[in-house]
Amino acid sequence: MMRRLLRLVPPGTVGVGIGLAVVGLASYVHLALAGHNLDAADYSSLSVLWSVVFTLGIGVFFPVEQEVARLVAARRTRGLPPGPVLARGAAVAAAVLGLLLVLTIGAADLLTDRLFDGDPAMVPALGGALAALAVAHTTRGVLSGLRRFGWYGTQLGLDGGLRIGLVAILALTGVNSPVAYALVLVAAPLVAVALTAAPIVRTIGRGPAVPWPPLLRGLTLLTVSSLLAQVVVNIGVINVRLLDPTDVATAGALLSALVLVRIPLFVFGSMQAALLPGLSTAAATGDEPAFRTLLRRSLAVVTALGALGGILAALFGPWLVRALFDTPDVLGHGDFAWLSVATLAYLWAMVLGQALLARDRHHAQALAWTVGVAALVVATLPPLPVALRVELGYTVGSVVAAAVMVALLRRRRTAPQAPPPVAAPVPATTSGGAP
Repeated sequence: MMRRLLRLVPPGTVGVGIGLAVVGLASYVHLALAGHNLDAADYSSLSVLWSVVFTLGIGVFFPVEQEVARLVAARRTRGLPPGPVLARGAAVAAAVLGLLLVLTIGAADLLTDRLFDGDPAMVPALGGALAALAVAHTTRGVLSGLRRFGWYGTQLGLDGGLRIGLVAILALTGVNSPVAYALVLVAAPLVAVALTAAPIVRTIGRGPAVPWPPLLRGLTLLTVSSLLAQVVVNIGVINVRLLDPTDVATAGALLSALVLVRIPLFVFGSMQAALLPGLSTAAATGDEPAFRTLLRRSLAVVTALGALGGILAALFGPWLVRALFDTPDVLGHGDFAWLSVATLAYLWAMVLGQALLARDRHHAQALAWTVGVAALVVATLPPLPVALRVELGYTVGSVVAAAVMVALLRRRRTAPQAPPPVAAPVPATTSGGAP
């Protein structure tokens, strides 16, 4: 199965996988060193900031990357430079970032009191990290559209490598400020972008302006789906602080636990870049048997990954989070079992969502994630222990989203439609190293 998927991967995409691996390692190192050098309250604040950054950042800026990549790739086939696409993409990213920053500034007091344990310096760090992701994803879209996958992977690798180096310096010098560890999420991506800007600068060029409709046509639905998917997978840590602001131990422990149980999502991240083009090709050519075979095999792969990872997490998770991240002993084997089941269901939803996109059913994917988030909210309401509430929310939200996608995929279109265009092979991304 993996060999077949790898044959669909464009040359150079292996470098993207290596870059993803470095980013993943950086996330573990970042959180581990922070866990050993920060007290429970400060680590909880960093955990919440991490979750907010990658919920919003990945949710709203990765769709910009996808659309920029699609349009740059289309212009490349006609010999046109990417400059006008970059200008439009940067404008969209800047507008979205501006809105997020206005909301962040407006809610600064609330964020400081409810999420950051009274530390006002965490708010500008949050804004800076969001800005860094806006720049990184926009430039990655150009690199992907130009098929500069080696440079794309290099940017990921530099980002991860810089994170490891910077947090190591903080740990070795005894820095115990959560703001310092948060600012690593600002500095590393921006430096990585600067060091990989050369191929963009050399090819940017001029050319016909890109009209807004092609850029915005699918961006809204992609953003809705991406943002809601990130809410399902990341909102738990934030919910702990909202449900019980005094429970600083659980928020930090939960993020550390999620980093462990979501290791299978890194493997899926490497596989995703090949999965969507493969499914899209089968859908566009009307090869229904090939479409179903690839979908079934992909589900089998992620099921095996999720089950294996879940068993290991349930058995060893409580010990690992204490040993690796120095978190308080507040999560047991049952907590890791719930988180593992939720992650397996989330993997199913990610695969099924690619199948819906391959059939050009963006509305259906957005609907499924909307219903999933609604189910998450309902599951979080019962007056149970805080950790169990957020674990049930993650589990129920993921299961419901996957179930809705299955139902929507089974629905046959009543009228024939033109086959959807084959999706450009855009490298997958991770949720900041904690997918």
